[in-house]
Amino acid sequence: MRVAILGAGPAGSALAIFLTRLGADVTLFDDGRRPELLVGESLVPAVVPILQRLGLEAETAACGPVKPGVSFIWPGGTRFSFSFARFAPAVFPYAYNIARPQFDEAIVARAAAAGVHRVVTRARLQPARSNGTTAELVLDPETLAAAPALGGRQPDLIVDATGRARHAAHVLAIPAHLGPRKDVAHFAHFENFNWDDAPGQVLIARGEAGWSWCIPLKERLSVGIVLGQDDAARLGRTPEERLGRAIALDSWLSGVVGDGKRVTGVATYSNYQLISQRGFGPGWVMVGDAFGFVDPMLSPGVFLALRSAELVADALTPVLRRRAAVSPAELAATLRSYATAQSAMLAAWSDLVAYFYDGRMVALLRAGRDWMDRGPSALKTAMQNHIERHIALQATGAATTSRYSRGLLRFLGRYGLRGVDPTPLAIK
Repeated sequence: MRVAILGAGPAGSALAIFLTRLGADVTLFDDGRRPELLVGESLVPAVVPILQRLGLEAETAACGPVKPGVSFIWPGGTRFSFSFARFAPAVFPYAYNIARPQFDEAIVARAAAAGVHRVVTRARLQPARSNGTTAELVLDPETLAAAPALGGRQPDLIVDATGRARHAAHVLAIPAHLGPRKDVAHFAHFENFNWDDAPGQVLIARGEAGWSWCIPLKERLSVGIVLGQDDAARLGRTPEERLGRAIALDSWLSGVVGDGKRVTGVATYSNYQLISQRGFGPGWVMVGDAFGFVDPMLSPGVFLALRSAELVADALTPVLRRRAAVSPAELAATLRSYATAQSAMLAAWSDLVAYFYDGRMVALLRAGRDWMDRGPSALKTAMQNHIERHIALQATGAATTSRYSRGLLRFLGRYGLRGVDPTPLAIK
């Protein structure tokens, strides 16, 4: 099977590695662009087993420190800190914070070493015009000519791994489901910051408007703000003005950054809650952000990208092992299970993130803490540990789609708040 993958980010490169190992002839189109900053610098623990399967954990560890857990900081002195190791073995006991350009280069280098044909050019698609094929998409003539390994013949499968550019969706006019929030995120790296938390611990804090993150990297701190577009506009005209003023106005954030020096430009992401209404078709499939991106809250992006690659490879394994010709329609039928699973994961992460935005998650955690403070008992401790374990299973990627875990959270979000009003705890 000849496969063309458009986009050499984590999803595209990981899929190229998996498919090449299975015997596919893979051409990976890489436009060569590596932005200075990318969302996805903090990984969830469920990423690590996939990195191990790819043989990439050592390279990932070289990209940044171990991430032992996450702390959520809300106004009024409310702070909840979680260690992944506490929930082992159900949850992988650690993750990583990474410099994305270095990580992305490492994974594409591993793809090339695996035997993938890497073509440094910006690939283009166009709708198929019969010519004996039932595929929906083909490479345009210039792209096909740039890939000698294809020998002038269209690939059997085209993979859109172009991220938020969503190239296949634009060519086929496939709409997307948009999330309820229209936020903008600005972030940059700082040096000489103040840090009195556990090394590698990620901090997420609610502000007067929106929320912020602090992700410790190697000798740098990634600081980001996420807020509504109107609130962002009130902070200033440029991304630099907005991020600088947000830090200055937030006593907690300014305490962390201190006299730190910004050593990168300020990156901006906007309108990122988006899930494609269709992620596959005859002869093609979307992976990673091209299929959908939920939100930077809880850092699921790289996991969803790598997991999508893993799922596509698993779905294609029986076909590749047969080593027989397969039609575009048969490929679409084979990939249907992947699209269903990826859609379910995106929906589950979207639901989980909503619990933080509308205040129910912090209200639930506060209600549990108050309940325990009234007098612990063995039964209460067991119940509290059970609840927190199932929240952790979802938030770490270990079992985000678990029917039981999601059902438990829905039940508690409705009946377990014990008088704690989530409204004042919501992120505006």
